[in-house]
Amino acid sequence: MVTRRQLTFTFGAGAFTAPFRAYAQQSPPKVFRIGTLSTGSRTPDGAPPGPFREGLRALGYVERQNIVFEARFAEGNLERLSGLAAELIRLKVDVIVTQGGPATLAAKQATSTIPIVMAPAAGDAVATALIATLARPGGNVTGMTDESVQLSAKRMQLLKEAVPNAASMAILWNLNDQGMTVRYREIEKAARILKVEVQAISVREPDDFAVAFATMTSRRPDAIFLVSDVFTRSNRRQVIEFAAARRIPAMYEYSLYVRDGGLMSYGPNPDDGLREAAIYVDRILKGAKAADLPAEQPSRYYLTINRTTATALGLAIPSSLLLRADDVID
Repeated sequence: MVTRRQLTFTFGAGAFTAPFRAYAQQSPPKVFRIGTLSTGSRTPDGAPPGPFREGLRALGYVERQNIVFEARFAEGNLERLSGLAAELIRLKVDVIVTQGGPATLAAKQATSTIPIVMAPAAGDAVATALIATLARPGGNVTGMTDESVQLSAKRMQLLKEAVPNAASMAILWNLNDQGMTVRYREIEKAARILKVEVQAISVREPDDFAVAFATMTSRRPDAIFLVSDVFTRSNRRQVIEFAAARRIPAMYEYSLYVRDGGLMSYGPNPDDGLREAAIYVDRILKGAKAADLPAEQPSRYYLTINRTTATALGLAIPSSLLLRADDVID
């Protein structure tokens, strides 16, 4: 038989513990802090790129509910990167997503414990020793990378098809970015195989473009190849306008340049790389180690041609090349 005293104790204990069970059921989820470090300019809203955030939302992450962002931008000043990386570490972020080879290097030099995800490709990460191998990156860095040798040769081949009489070519690249220097060297090798003379023009800061244009004005190349990183991308309109004014065909690495008036491009869609980065972040936040997550190369490359620009240059793009294009802009 249950006594009045036992009933009173049982009821009292249940009443005492019920609020705690309810609190446990309603306790807020863990909020992860995601740091982003970019070599380039601040986005209009100061947040990480849209495709990256979209990728996280598709995986169930909601800003200010289970994730918060700490975005840092070097604004093209590479000397700021180490300080910005240190800021993210002081904020105790759970993962750092980098844009650009120099940003990845700065983050790697700042921490050996916080996972780092490259997005999109930061050049050839193996050639620049950011990771050990694609299959087993080692350390705390993984993410998207590219294959400089084959990709550079393909771009040169396409440019030569579009401009078969090109005997000289100016290559513009950011000398401050080791990954882009590796890419320049591979483009140079491919150009020499195709018997195209190379005019090497490196840039380090915005004022260097005026010098580059003066050099190409005094010694006009038959074509231009712009190696794309965050710095050259932010100054792309200068290059596109110069090429148009001097009627020089130019090859770019991403369709963004062609939509802005450039002649042609061959490369991955950077938005794809940002969405892939979200998948890496999700796996890391769920317990995976960066060292065990294989780095990936883009799965698809796109050929984009601006036929309006070709017409303005007086260039007839071969129909065989137009048929292979993923996008022709008229």
